Amino acid sequence: MSATPAPPAIAWNDELLTRQPQMDATHREFVEHLVQVESALGQSDTVLLPRYDALVAHTVEHFAQEDRWMAALGFAPQNCHSMQHTQVLAVLQDVRRQHVDEGKTDLIGRLLPELMQWFENHAQAADAGLAGYMEEVGFDTVTGAMARPPVAAETADAGCGSATC
Repeated sequence: MSATPAPPAIAWNDELLTRQPQMDATHREFVEHLVQVESALGQSDTVLLPRYDALVAHTVEHFAQEDRWMAALGFAPQNCHSMQHTQVLAVLQDVRRQHVDEGKTDLIGRLLPELMQWFENHAQAADAGLAGYMEEVGFDTVTGAMARPPVAAETADAGCGSATC
């Protein structure tokens, strides 16, 4: 009798949906990258590191896209949403460095569930808030135009798109 493989610890779930199509597509890609890295755990660095590097490259663009949207929407440049992006990218890069330079080969495996947990919280709070605001002002992700732009006083304290800031 063969054992049934355990389901992956990391998987897409509909609680991650923001109802903003482009954001949701990018989020699905992010989770798929996490799954790809998870499936390479325990394999050689020639398998693991290219998948990890693809995750990092995707995440750089993923976060840059959201940061561009927030800038176009008038969010403060150093808002907490963008600061989270900066912090996560720093951790991703440091984990890779420690894996390669210091031989701490367990770090990527330890990072993945923590990253997924962070992402679930981030998607449900900051990203959902951003998506809601984008819908409220009629933001076009292609052109950056707003169908219903807020008055200047409403954007003066624009935070991170989340009530949790």
